[in-house]
Amino acid sequence: MKDLTPARDSLDPIEIASRDEISSLQLERLHWTLNHAYNNVPHYKKQFDSNGVHPDDLKSLEDLANFPFTVKSDLRDNYPFDMFAVPREQVARIHASSGTTGKPTVVGYTQTDIDNWATLVARSMRASGTKPGDMVHIAYGYGLFTGGLGAHYGAEKLGCTVVPVSGGMTERQVTLIQDFKPSTIMVTPSYLLSVLDAFKEKNIDPRDTSLDVGIFGAEPWTNAMRQEIEEAFDMHAVDIYGLSEVMGPGVANECVESKDGPTIWEDHFYPEIINPETGKPVADGEQGELVFTSLTKEAFPIIRYRTRDLTRLLPGTARSMRRMEKITGRSDDMIILRGVNVFPTQIEEQLMRVDTLAPHFQIELTRNDRLDVMTIHTESTEGHDSADARANAGSKLSSLIKDAIGISAVVKVSAPGSVARSQGKAVRTVDNRPKD
Repeated sequence: MKDLTPARDSLDPIEIASRDEISSLQLERLHWTLNHAYNNVPHYKKQFDSNGVHPDDLKSLEDLANFPFTVKSDLRDNYPFDMFAVPREQVARIHASSGTTGKPTVVGYTQTDIDNWATLVARSMRASGTKPGDMVHIAYGYGLFTGGLGAHYGAEKLGCTVVPVSGGMTERQVTLIQDFKPSTIMVTPSYLLSVLDAFKEKNIDPRDTSLDVGIFGAEPWTNAMRQEIEEAFDMHAVDIYGLSEVMGPGVANECVESKDGPTIWEDHFYPEIINPETGKPVADGEQGELVFTSLTKEAFPIIRYRTRDLTRLLPGTARSMRRMEKITGRSDDMIILRGVNVFPTQIEEQLMRVDTLAPHFQIELTRNDRLDVMTIHTESTEGHDSADARANAGSKLSSLIKDAIGISAVVKVSAPGSVARSQGKAVRTVDNRPKD
């Protein structure tokens, strides 16, 4: 793989500023954000008043812990626009979640917010090894989902040539990569595996493509998956992090020279890690739930938003700003099976150790005689599709899961292509247990 480390003089000065400079800027911007939210969003005024706190009470960054959390239900309760801090006429764009589990969460952006977002995605892409003038193939979905347009505006801001393919039409993705020769692809890791399958079906070696870097986000993925992708394409695979409630993609991004967890762009977002049970902050280096407060957002300031993502805060390496450990899972994605906490990424990690199994899987939860059962649906690789080979692979994966996680799982190995492919975020778990 090429050395894509960006030149030091291409970085924004704040990326390599001292911790004191970063903290001073955060405190200044946090004062503005708290006042902006309190004075313009009735929800925040009510919450602050109910908890006996006022923006003027913030004397240090640590004082933020005295302010109440924001959770997803707050956004749904104020659907659609009551969390906006500016008149609707000043909102330049609206994004929203899919709303598959209730009312969608709606977020808004002023033109300044859009400009800041584009700048941060451009910074993220530069950290990934993408340069002005590079061609960027964007296979994130466009529309209300923040991925496609967030990546698009960032790539344009960096000065790249943008190919706005969106998701789906996988064979066409392969054709355009072959013909246009982009150096960067931005896509969910699960959908890239579908693209990889399409390369193989066409007998095209993905290592011979023009791709130098893949920027992957929107779902948790493991370092084992990183290794699989890098070996398959001979390209760097880096992690971009974001969520619509906080901004969208570009809240944090790995640096290509270190690949040691996403660097949080702390000049725009203040991170905390809390104990998910008690809500109390924990020290840097301890695992817990990630909480974000925006520092510059005009239309949709967010105060102490509980992301449900589980990680740790770590010192900066390639940049001065702190890193977050690669997300291992979300507390709301966690499966509790017979008293054991299980995340889909743990299953993926063991699956990647069986070289006769493809990296496609889905977890099905059922109940048999009041006992919860986990079934892993996966598939064999080409050339390992005999009944014996599939049985052996299933047995091996079942043993690895038992040894590593401590649970018994049924593994069903089917023919290549049997597991449903994702064209966006992967649906990793299907819960068919009775709802009683």
